Amino acid sequence: MFRHIVLFWLKEPTEENIRVTVETLRSMRGKIPGMLTLEADADQAATPRSCHICLCESFDTRESYEAYRIHPVHLPVQAHMHAVMERSASADYEVPAL
Repeated sequence: MFRHIVLFWLKEPTEENIRVTVETLRSMRGKIPGMLTLEADADQAATPRSCHICLCESFDTRESYEAYRIHPVHLPVQAHMHAVMERSASADYEVPAL
């Protein structure tokens, strides 16, 4: 399994912008082959280190993740994120079998 995690800081982190952006991220759920899970939500800790939104996705293989990056369902979501985010940080890694 391959995991993709992204932390987003928004340009304008209003309650409405966060809500719309979380819904936009969640709109990909169940629409991309090889995507096993998708979780997206607003940060609830509100510490100085906190981001505004976290996205965590799991894919059956790294190849599925690579295909997701250019999938037509993902591209408009990616465009939305580039329009609203100030910055982001990500981590991508293989999840070892148990």
